[in-house]
Amino acid sequence: MVDFLHPSCVNFLHAERKVSPLLFTLAGRSRNLPLNHHTQQMQATSKILPQVPRLRTLWNAPNFVRNPIPVLSEYADEFGPTYSVFIGGSNEKGIVTIEPSVIQHVLQKKHRNYIKTYIQTEKLGYFVGQGLLTVNGNYWLQQRRLIQPGFHRRRLTNLVSLMQTAIDDYLLQLDQQISQHPQVDIYQHMLEMAFTIISSSLFSTNISKQELDVLSENITILQEFVVRQVRQPYFEWWYRLSGQLRKHKDIAEDSKDLLRQIIRDRKTSKQPFDDLLAMLLEARYADTEEGMTETQLLDETLVLFVAGHETSANALAWTLYLLSQHPWAVQRIQQELETVTQGQAPTFEQLPKLQFLRQVIEESMRIYPPVWITDRASVEDDEIDGYHIKKGDTIVPYIYGVHHNPVYWPNPSVFDPDRFSPDNKKKHIPFTYLPFGGGPRLCIGNNFAMMEMQLILASMVRKYQLELIPGQMLEPFPLVTLRPKNGILMNLYSLHSGLD
Repeated sequence: MVDFLHPSCVNFLHAERKVSPLLFTLAGRSRNLPLNHHTQQMQATSKILPQVPRLRTLWNAPNFVRNPIPVLSEYADEFGPTYSVFIGGSNEKGIVTIEPSVIQHVLQKKHRNYIKTYIQTEKLGYFVGQGLLTVNGNYWLQQRRLIQPGFHRRRLTNLVSLMQTAIDDYLLQLDQQISQHPQVDIYQHMLEMAFTIISSSLFSTNISKQELDVLSENITILQEFVVRQVRQPYFEWWYRLSGQLRKHKDIAEDSKDLLRQIIRDRKTSKQPFDDLLAMLLEARYADTEEGMTETQLLDETLVLFVAGHETSANALAWTLYLLSQHPWAVQRIQQELETVTQGQAPTFEQLPKLQFLRQVIEESMRIYPPVWITDRASVEDDEIDGYHIKKGDTIVPYIYGVHHNPVYWPNPSVFDPDRFSPDNKKKHIPFTYLPFGGGPRLCIGNNFAMMEMQLILASMVRKYQLELIPGQMLEPFPLVTLRPKNGILMNLYSLHSGLD
């Protein structure tokens, strides 16, 4: 949900990021302006920022385009936790960091000096509009204040029944499938289920499966194209000349047309609704007491879709994979469910009592953060931990790198949910764990996403035995979010017990 919708999170959809936020690594810097006396003083006393040699980045460019995570991690090991690099061998320069103090400075302490870069506001905004995920400044603050009440406790309480109904209906279909053939791609099913849930939460009565399929496919196509634009900016001329830019803009408009019709139908409906769309329609600006325009409604709805399903789906798929490899964790969840819910679907009031289930999700998002990277551009000159930051510099908090830093997470590749026990959480250093971003632009849908994931995993663990198909090459694939590259194949077997 990217700063939302890490994935109801996209920070739809991070979620608002866990947009790849790979797209966010490649922002540029404005032309250098004449330095004033204060700036010259700062530079004279600044620490020297390690620089990855330009030739090295050119050599690694093909690997970076395929998968930037090993490349960025290699640089951190060699050049230190904060370093400057030409992204993918291009002229685009970024300051990549896995230092929590630097990240906290950028995302929280001096957040007004660090705004989202053109990659999010222009590249992504060109397709999804001007919603929470893609805007800066006063307009972002205005929209955040307007939409935030939609994710307060009362609204979330009312959404539990909508979510659980969507989960139960989906699993009935899955039961029929596995009765004939137990092998499934669990990632694809989590993607479809999360998409069904966000549509149900937004629109109460589900839109047709055909419409859902169109939206889901369009969002995937657009995400992959934006990532190509970001990682290979030197081909921008070709995207325009070949008609690729126009083609993908048309795909975005098709999705908007579908959502626009749903919004118009709702406005003319006489039925009462208690879903997220009703919240958006009822919301009023404090100064004018007016609601959002149709364009604003459309942009915010699309952002919730974009940020709100894939981030959750990725986290769920990776969590089920980890559970398939750690049966003891499955047993602890089942015992907890039996104790707290007597084997039934959890209620809103019971969710906070499912402590170990939450720990499992949190540890999974540490190992496989849905929003694995983000970026910010400096508005004015600044200094962070002795490093001079110029106006226009791009700072790249490398979230995956922070989550796997053994300085803060001993044996970081080991699955250990007890890292997130209540006592151990108190020992965490701030900004070493960022599954939903951090600071004022913390994913607006983080509580929605956690509730959704708890409900889905509780149902899956109650109903199925998970068996990973051996011999797979499971590889994290960092696009806007961190998805499994080739899916995750599992055998699902129905459990016939008191937990079923």
